[in-house]
Amino acid sequence: MMRFGVVPREELDKVDFSLPADHPANDDVLSGTPAGDLQILTGCPSWKEDSWVGKIYPYSMKEGEALEHYTRQFNTLELNVTHYAIPTDATIAAWREAATPGFTYCPKFPQIISHKLELLNSEDITRDFCGQMLKLGEYLGMPFLQMGPGFNPQKGKSLLQYLDRLPFTVAVELRHPGWFEPKIWNRTCEVLRERGHGLVITDVPGRRDAAHMSLTMPTAMIRFLGNDLHPTDYTRADEWVQRIRVWRDKGLEKLYLFIHCHSTIDAPELARYWIEQLNDTLKMRLKLPVFLPKNDQLSMF
Repeated sequence: MMRFGVVPREELDKVDFSLPADHPANDDVLSGTPAGDLQILTGCPSWKEDSWVGKIYPYSMKEGEALEHYTRQFNTLELNVTHYAIPTDATIAAWREAATPGFTYCPKFPQIISHKLELLNSEDITRDFCGQMLKLGEYLGMPFLQMGPGFNPQKGKSLLQYLDRLPFTVAVELRHPGWFEPKIWNRTCEVLRERGHGLVITDVPGRRDAAHMSLTMPTAMIRFLGNDLHPTDYTRADEWVQRIRVWRDKGLEKLYLFIHCHSTIDAPELARYWIEQLNDTLKMRLKLPVFLPKNDQLSMF
């Protein structure tokens, strides 16, 4: 569960969830006209969820089959397990085997790189991590580099030097409040745009500055923290869909959307709502997660 920016449920109605205006530099990133069919990839931050058995996973599912069923329901995965350990060749092979056509994994950089070492003296482990991720081949989506809350703008030089050594494009998630000071943020967006890397937009109740509406490339990555189907989850999604429509019309090419909930049991419902609204507003035909019939869900009782 994402703990960043969490607000007690009884205080959610006091939060101003309105999205800020787009960053002015977005106009330098997007062409101003639709780029064609917007590719939207939607998923969750995990797949090993027992609470989904009888909901979107069949009761007949055997041990080790959860990922295979997940990839039939969603077309991307926020791959958080890589934050804690670099996968072996056997694990990479299993992930490739489980993936359906068009599915992508978005791995999170190891915490030893981003949080413990804060990018310094991390050449060897970075080489190992990137080498393993490249073995995902066509199933590799956009990796993301989440920096810890203590990584402040004074350490920004190490971030730029680190990004320049990477073999693929990444999205960067920044959390220290200092990054969002206007002058610092404008410069950060500029240098990321120049290097062809993206920014993670993190929509959480308690840190509205992290929902920054800044694009540094025509691909967006949104990490959305819902609150167990609280009414604000739906109104927030509605406003987001309207913003995504604007971005699509201005030239956004790809969107990664990851749905988090405090209770993972609710994530499929919230993801389905998002996709329904995207389909309706953007006139798309995105695949919806399929729920088992209610009578099948209740048969275990």
